[in-house]
Amino acid sequence: MVQGAKAGTTTRRGKASAAPSTPKPALARGSKSGSNQAPGLTDEERLQAYRDMLLIRRFEEKAGQLYGMGLIGGFCHLYIGQEAVVVGMQMCLQPGDQVITSYRDHGHMLATGMESRGVMAELTGRSGGYSKGKGGSMHMFSREKGFYGGHGIVGAQVSLGIGLAFANMYRDDGSVCLTYYGDGAANQGQVFESYNLAALFKLPVVFIVENNKYGMGTSMDRASASKDRSKDGAPWGIPGEQVDGMDVEAVKEAGLRAVAHCREGNGPYILEMKTYRYRGHSMSDPAKYRTREEVQKMREQHDPIETLRKILLTNGAEEAEIKKVDDEIKAIVADAAEFAQTSPEPDESELWTDILLEAR
Repeated sequence: MVQGAKAGTTTRRGKASAAPSTPKPALARGSKSGSNQAPGLTDEERLQAYRDMLLIRRFEEKAGQLYGMGLIGGFCHLYIGQEAVVVGMQMCLQPGDQVITSYRDHGHMLATGMESRGVMAELTGRSGGYSKGKGGSMHMFSREKGFYGGHGIVGAQVSLGIGLAFANMYRDDGSVCLTYYGDGAANQGQVFESYNLAALFKLPVVFIVENNKYGMGTSMDRASASKDRSKDGAPWGIPGEQVDGMDVEAVKEAGLRAVAHCREGNGPYILEMKTYRYRGHSMSDPAKYRTREEVQKMREQHDPIETLRKILLTNGAEEAEIKKVDDEIKAIVADAAEFAQTSPEPDESELWTDILLEAR
């Protein structure tokens, strides 16, 4: 999961962490039935989930500020509003599992435990970044944390995800690959080709459609005849379900079912996460294709972080304890922003590194 304020508070991949809540359609919610209780999470796990989601939220808000100041160049796609998806799914993994996603990837990196300093420094193009300042927002990787990249080509990571899953099957190591993509990418041909191969070889891959309702600037309702992306794998016999992607509890419950299905050798599984992004598609998108009222309603009624905060307080957490977490996260993000602005730029010699591998 995401690092805490000090050494020793970092959570590890595979340990419990939770996530937020989305619009409230009739979605698969496991054993949850509208109560404010989260039966699948302990109090400690709830607090860790709150911490993890809040770090992603505050990190992305700071990234948006730095972009506005001209300190981040190129494209920058923020994950604000969708935090529950990655935090809830990460709770379902164990060491050795992999994560691969698209260009809206900062939240996924932080959820796997990648350091906020290194992610932010990469955004500002500094040598302290995960790709030494040469990759930027859409090209960061960490084999140590099992993160195999955000990818800038729409839908391309899905085929790479089944490649990772094929390696897992070949090694017979019991590992599972989480392959994330958006509702826009869900219409891409390579996604359906990947479904076919994954089903054919019974690959241990969970396909996760992060349906935030808008592919770039077009509503999914106008762009796709499919109204239930969890059923897209039906021709190949791939099971799936829709999940309230704004509710970390619901995400974890569905994630556990999907990961167990794959780990037991039953082949792929599809999860459609019904979620929502508060910002535009990228920093250059004013998002005029939807109303302010729509966004505000989501923030007020279905925000994943605020929902979990209320559950924590209802279940006995002290305001002071939550305030302490808020302060710790604020300090982490401030430190990351400072590091990202003071870390040196890459040396010119870096132009010639990491571009060729001579195999022997």
